[in-house]
Amino acid sequence: MTPRAQVVGPFPVGADPVEYDRRRRRVLWKMPTGLYLLGSRAGARRNLMTCSLAVQLATEPKLLGVAVESGSVTLGLVREGRSFALSLLSRQDRALVRTFAKPAEHDASARTLSGVAYLDAPATGCPAPASAVAVLDCRLERVVELGSHALLVGEVLDAVFGDEGEEAEVLRIEDTRMSYGG
Repeated sequence: MTPRAQVVGPFPVGADPVEYDRRRRRVLWKMPTGLYLLGSRAGARRNLMTCSLAVQLATEPKLLGVAVESGSVTLGLVREGRSFALSLLSRQDRALVRTFAKPAEHDASARTLSGVAYLDAPATGCPAPASAVAVLDCRLERVVELGSHALLVGEVLDAVFGDEGEEAEVLRIEDTRMSYGG
């Protein structure tokens, strides 16, 4: 069994762990999920990272939760810079998410990350792709360690729409061949 296919409990009493794990993954893959780019910065260092685990946590104050892998470049930058920006993408920009599955190469003079033009989010200066449908610009409130991932909890300082405005259809994980499920 490869490390990716590792079977993880708990399991119902009497269940075949391999079959149960397979079924649990299929159910988790059915959950509707967005697909986003998470911008982070610390000083002059910047990164964009593909993420799918994002949700509004509270309405007063406006809190956003985003889960990122423990040990990721993004987690380090968010901890140091105390901020992040979540970018919603157009369905036509689905190829962008594969570009940011690994740390981005920053060209400060061209204002690109892995060849993609970026803008600075208005409140924090975290990068957001220039083509983003919308951006939620957040100040980090806390980090909750969750094992394989950490939950970033940020207060939304600013929310902006891109050139396509409110009418653009946003990218969802179902629009790609990607999947994410425990």
